[in-house]
Amino acid sequence: MTDLRIEAVDSDAKLEQWRHVHNVIVPPAAMSLEDARVRRERYRLENAYLGDVLVGCSTVRPPAGEEGVATVIARVLPEFRRRGFGTALYESGLARARVLGAGAVETCVLAVNADGLRFAERCGFVEIDRYVLDGETDEWVDLRLEPQSGAGH
Repeated sequence: MTDLRIEAVDSDAKLEQWRHVHNVIVPPAAMSLEDARVRRERYRLENAYLGDVLVGCSTVRPPAGEEGVATVIARVLPEFRRRGFGTALYESGLARARVLGAGAVETCVLAVNADGLRFAERCGFVEIDRYVLDGETDEWVDLRLEPQSGAGH
């Protein structure tokens, strides 16, 4: 894993790569390049590369609300899972959330993404809500990092 690089999404080319991973992992929430540009303005987006090969991406939503809840989402393309890349993305996102002053950390996973749910649970997240967005059929799971979990490994 020494060749893994995590880089901020700071160009449209990197944004298109981020969008590709996002759309592969969460097809019900697939977004256009313009949608992704809006996300880049509001959130910290990063891509992970093994050498020059894109393996995943992440999103960190800054703390909000009375509790200062930040959202950290790590996504790894299926062919690169179980090699530590998700952990590296997650730890980078968690560090960013803490620098931003997060009082709590949550994540969101598409319910059919069993790998993503198992990963979140291994990192110390516990389910707090399941829901279907209005007018849609896909179930989402919100999870919160337990305070004693830290990095959760």
